[in-house]
Amino acid sequence: MSERVANSICPVKKNFKNTQHIKYIDNMSKYDKFGILIGGKEEFMKKVEAIIKPFKLDEVKESLNEIGIQGITVTEVKGFGRQKGHTELYRGAEYVVDFLPKIKVEIIVKDNMVDKVVETILESAKTGRIGDGKIFVLPVEEVLRIRTGEKGENAI
Repeated sequence: MSERVANSICPVKKNFKNTQHIKYIDNMSKYDKFGILIGGKEEFMKKVEAIIKPFKLDEVKESLNEIGIQGITVTEVKGFGRQKGHTELYRGAEYVVDFLPKIKVEIIVKDNMVDKVVETILESAKTGRIGDGKIFVLPVEEVLRIRTGEKGENAI
């Protein structure tokens, strides 16, 4: 492997003339490629977003409560995926329903609870038919409680 290619894959501090780049590498060296602190005690939080069928909301909410989830945010949304909507008959006229009603459930949890939350949602929201929904897991940098100013895990 050429030195130029090796340096672009694994930059070495001595190749940088700008100290900002060196500081950036020093700060990032504590984390692996997934953003997890190497050898540290810093805890990360994740946001779990689930798009589910509306009639499954109560079942999902009860299942999450059973595993200790204290708070969720629920939003009525519309969208389509592979379902691509359907046609309906209304007063003798046929029309296409492009966007189907769905529910978006948002939960902020500590990193160690993500798998349990995702598994719970999968089990309780599944019907086995097309349009069951999706689950997204996103990193959360910081959480602040507006009333008290608490930060991090204490603010959840």
